[in-house]
Amino acid sequence: MKSDVQGVHIALPQASVSGGLSLTEALKKRRSCREFSAAQLSLDQIAQLCWAAQGVTHPEGYRTSPSPGALYPLTLFVVDRHGVYEYRPREHTLVRSAGTDLRKLLQRAALDQECVADAAACFVIAISVEHLAARYAERAEQFCLLEAGHVAQNLLLQATSLGLAGVPVGAFRESQIDRILRLPSSLRSVYLVPIGYPRN
Repeated sequence: MKSDVQGVHIALPQASVSGGLSLTEALKKRRSCREFSAAQLSLDQIAQLCWAAQGVTHPEGYRTSPSPGALYPLTLFVVDRHGVYEYRPREHTLVRSAGTDLRKLLQRAALDQECVADAAACFVIAISVEHLAARYAERAEQFCLLEAGHVAQNLLLQATSLGLAGVPVGAFRESQIDRILRLPSSLRSVYLVPIGYPRN
C-alpha cells in the first residue's frame, strides 16, 4: 500500500466471495492472538479484511455488517508500516490520510499493549453518534457500539479464514487515539483490532 502522496486513492483488489474456511471452521479456530511475526499483509489480504468488515454486498448499498436503518455510522481505518488509510466501502478503495507508521503511538495510547504495534496492521473502528442521533436519539450511541462489535467479529473471523490472527482491543485512551489519527470531531475511536500472522 506504499504511496508518497497523501490523499491518494488506492483501488483494492476485488474481494473473494467463495472459498476459505467454512464459517463453523472459522468459529472453531478463532483465538485471540497477541504475539505476531514480522510478516506483512498483502494488498489482497487487506482488501478481503476491509470487505469483510464493511464491504458492500447488495446493489442497494447493504454491507457485510448489519447497521440500524442501514445508515452505517462507522468508519474503518487501517494503520500499517506505511501510514493510515480510510476504507471507502462504496468504491472499495483506501484513502491515505497519513504517511508515517503510527502504530507505536497507538500502542502507547492503548496502555502500552505491544500487540497494537507488533501486528502487521491495526484496524481502527470509529463511530459517528451524530449520524444516528436524528433517527435514534438516546439509543444512537448504543447502536453505534453494537455495530462496532459486528464489524470487529467479521474482521476476526475473516482473519482466521485467511490463516491470520487478531485480537480485539478495547482498553485505550480514546482521545489520544483520535488525536493520533487526526479524526474529525464527528468521529471517535471505539475499537482497535490488530491483525497479522501469529508468531507461532
